[in-house]
Amino acid sequence: MTDELKWARIDEQPRLQVAMLLYPGLTLLDLVGPEAALSMFADVHLVWKTRAPITTDTGVRIEPNATFDDCPRDLDVLFVPGGFGTAAVMQDADALAFLRDRAQTARYVTSVCSGSLVLGAAGLLQGYKATTHWSAHEMLAAFGAIPVKSRVVIDRNRMSGGGVTAGIDFGLTLLAQLRGVDAAKLSQLAMEYDPAPPFDAGSPAAAGSELTQRALAFVGQAIADTAVLLGTPTAA
Repeated sequence: MTDELKWARIDEQPRLQVAMLLYPGLTLLDLVGPEAALSMFADVHLVWKTRAPITTDTGVRIEPNATFDDCPRDLDVLFVPGGFGTAAVMQDADALAFLRDRAQTARYVTSVCSGSLVLGAAGLLQGYKATTHWSAHEMLAAFGAIPVKSRVVIDRNRMSGGGVTAGIDFGLTLLAQLRGVDAAKLSQLAMEYDPAPPFDAGSPAAAGSELTQRALAFVGQAIADTAVLLGTPTAA
């Protein structure tokens, strides 16, 4: 991308260094919500094994701009999105090794949605409070994490967001930690993030059991694959 198509530089502070793990089958909004919130103040490194495009769970293809080998070592943020490819990347030795390595020096080790399960598989959530998509919440304990049902959870330098759209809240909360509340408010305004959902169905409690079961059928394969891997139950 040329500089003319990027956000103009906002301040004179060094730009944040953010590494976002890519992998086949990730959920697009898990990635682009936080990326949009942070990008006014950050250099975002979209990282995978190679620079060949990966395909997200909606079919949109994304081209990595860094590999595990050439991603910067000193990061402000290490981030993992969730998605239908979660179970596979949880078993990917190269991806887990990359996360463990960069987590040693990253200021914040973070995730949205089932990305927290990937952090858990890398051994990075033991003893930390964390959240994830509502359908996978009970799986966090398998990694020694402390499950918390909240939109965004912060525990020391671990920060996790709930499912999918929570990534925007997560990104703004993280930006406030790194650059201050005014910076986060500026990003929020630039995105015109002023949510007013047309329906009250954004959680199982609000949606009711029938709709919840239908939603589980939709996300069921991804959750089932991960549950089988862990030997844990899915949401009822």
